[in-house]
Amino acid sequence: MVGDIQGLHAHLQSGMTTVCRCWAIKRLDGQEYGFTDHDMELVFEGLTFKASSGLTATAIEQATGLSIDNTEAMGALSDASIREEDIDAGRFDGAEVRAWLVNWANLEQRVLQFRGSMGELRRAGGAFHAELRGLTDLLNRPLGRIYQKPCTAVLGDQNCRFNMDSPGYWIDGAVIGFDGGTVLLVNGGETIANGWFDRGRVDVVSGPAKGLWASIKRDRQTGRGREITLWSGFGENLVAGDLVRLRAGCDKRMKTCRSKFNNILNFQGFPDLPGEDWVMAVPKKGKANNGGSLR
Repeated sequence: MVGDIQGLHAHLQSGMTTVCRCWAIKRLDGQEYGFTDHDMELVFEGLTFKASSGLTATAIEQATGLSIDNTEAMGALSDASIREEDIDAGRFDGAEVRAWLVNWANLEQRVLQFRGSMGELRRAGGAFHAELRGLTDLLNRPLGRIYQKPCTAVLGDQNCRFNMDSPGYWIDGAVIGFDGGTVLLVNGGETIANGWFDRGRVDVVSGPAKGLWASIKRDRQTGRGREITLWSGFGENLVAGDLVRLRAGCDKRMKTCRSKFNNILNFQGFPDLPGEDWVMAVPKKGKANNGGSLR
């Protein structure tokens, strides 16, 4: 909902103002938080903005054109708002951030000053510092096709088009053991070949770490269960009985795309690109130099 911007402008010109700032943080899992630097809670757009939350922000830098708008949010870590373990677990990575200038005496008089996402998060002395990235930061990403032999698509994305919910490409299991680092033991999948989930992902379905996921480095079946080695940990411990879902992975090779996923029509690599030996090749006496294949 758009606020009364003209009313806010007239209020700011009056010389005696009753304004404050409000921030809304929406995580990728849908959890949303509201904060304000006012001394009372405010409610608008269906969200309660908590007072005395300890969240502040530096001056918002805004520019015309395609310059990136940058600011930084600072706040205190607490169980009531943003917890240290949630930051460690990565739950706030990439969260959407909105910031308003609001007339707390008339909440209809407000203007959205910033909209973007959370970047780098730093913690020190019981507080956190979050880099905020404006919408134009997305234009700073490299775009376009990459010409390489392996596939450039992400398994299951709009370019790959493989249905990740297809039977046989995922299993649900319960955690048997977790070393708190990168090794996870899961029951189930006894008939599935070793390495089927290599380069895949594991999603936590239940427990304190519900909603988190991690990339799989290696998987193999052992006498105790399916041993999953992760590239990095979850940032939050798993306990025995937590349910997880293992999803098959892809090594980006054309052979794998054809034999494992039967998805060769959507392969996004260029397997016939010549290697460096072909580029550096020169005509040699005794060999055919007719422009044909060097193989």
